[in-house]
Amino acid sequence: MKLQTTSNSRVLVKWLKRSVIIALLCLFLLLIALWLISPVRPVAWIPSSNSGLIEDFYPNDHLYSHSPNSSTIKHRQKEFLQGVGLGPEDIVISDDGYLFTAYADGRIIKTLVAPIIDSFDNDNVTRLDVMEFANTGGRPLGLKLDIQNNLIVADAERGVLSIDQQGKVTVLVDEVNGKALKFVDHLAIGNDGVIWFSDASTRFDYHGFMYDFIEASSTGRLLSYDPKSKLTQVHIDGLFFANGVAMSEDNSFVLINETGRSRVHRLWLKGEKAGDSELFIQNLPAMPDNISANNGLFWLPLIALRDPKVEALAQYPLLRRIIGGLPKWLLQASSSYGFVAAFNEQGQLVHNMQSDKGYQAITSVVEYQGFLFLGSLENDSIAVIPAPQ
Repeated sequence: MKLQTTSNSRVLVKWLKRSVIIALLCLFLLLIALWLISPVRPVAWIPSSNSGLIEDFYPNDHLYSHSPNSSTIKHRQKEFLQGVGLGPEDIVISDDGYLFTAYADGRIIKTLVAPIIDSFDNDNVTRLDVMEFANTGGRPLGLKLDIQNNLIVADAERGVLSIDQQGKVTVLVDEVNGKALKFVDHLAIGNDGVIWFSDASTRFDYHGFMYDFIEASSTGRLLSYDPKSKLTQVHIDGLFFANGVAMSEDNSFVLINETGRSRVHRLWLKGEKAGDSELFIQNLPAMPDNISANNGLFWLPLIALRDPKVEALAQYPLLRRIIGGLPKWLLQASSSYGFVAAFNEQGQLVHNMQSDKGYQAITSVVEYQGFLFLGSLENDSIAVIPAPQ
């Protein structure tokens, strides 16, 4: 009996060893397969300092439940345009009172903004008269109105577009130096009519944007297009996912967000420093998306908090290449935090508004008549809150 038990134990040990070897071999082959099929070619990089949500960026609930300047606790966030479309990433409001936003299916809609403001303190559901203004046939992201009231669109798939008041779509620029623009993301328009816009990546398009963050090859750019001369120029390159663009109040400089490194660059357009670029804001605790300017303030939506576990992979390009071979649905990031900040033209923090409730994954902030209008790539509505005083 003892001999039989010993024999069975040996068989079991051999089986376990063989199983472990087979499992390790399968794992090795899987890792090799992921490495081979991965579309990314990662590079090592060094993340900037991240102190987290402390001091000036202390956690709070100002974005959702109460005013930063009041001790009265009350619900202060309201959503509109629910179910009209998915992903209203940016918002622009015309001088004649129309709000424009754009969706993942290519539609751009407009609605009067007055009923939104008038009904903000009303608990009843507000039904808005929504009109389809145009469909770009691509993925419209950034929106701005020019002096002729044409809607200028940063379309991730089609380039920089102009849409007249009748909804006719014209492509202004879809290539630079003979190469197609891969991922036009956001824009701003100077007083001289020049359109400043971001090309988030020259490696990956909108549908593969997560690969750009895995690869960290920093191919984003800030460009300009002059409608008069039809000239397109590259002004800053080497950006880790170029994103939001905004002009200073006097048009002496333009800002460009570098989402992957959680910072903002300034390019001087006038004065002794004209043509020079420098860091304007750095070491942010979250990743900036779009940016808008209003009366000397820059409103900065921070789409997601920085993740130390993700940034710990910065020095391991081989591992990131393997991760890049995983199915896309496993790589989709989602934010469960709302974060908006405002800075003055000296780069100093003026407002810090956060919440882990309500509207989250915010990609745009537009100030209008005492309210902040919020957009998001992940939501099917826009949100409105009173602007801090």
